[in-house]
Amino acid sequence: MSLYSPYKGKNGLKRIFDATGYSLAGFKAAFSHEAAFRQVILLNLILIPLSFFVHVSALEQALMVAVCLLAIIVELFNSAIEAVVDRISLEKHELSKNAKDMGSAAQFVSLAIIFFTWVIILFK
Repeated sequence: MSLYSPYKGKNGLKRIFDATGYSLAGFKAAFSHEAAFRQVILLNLILIPLSFFVHVSALEQALMVAVCLLAIIVELFNSAIEAVVDRISLEKHELSKNAKDMGSAAQFVSLAIIFFTWVIILFK
């Protein structure tokens, strides 16, 4: 019996195309089912273009964009954690609550990183 998934046997361009499809399906699922993901996307649609209109260095602008994209990554992980917990059981359980709360805390930290990065750069 193999310790590895039988779905991991693909390689080359086929694997890249499949992985791209899975990623796009993940974005679609998050956008369709997660209000918090849509809110983070909206925040990015405002802040990233705004970063092109403020007078900052290229490095500062890259940092302003990077922290915004970080929040998308964190929200995707948070949504994935919530989906897995709900898949296991919808029954209330302290460990399930902890997992969901920790994912939420991670997103809170990523939003704080956006706030403080932008404030520090804009008001230096």
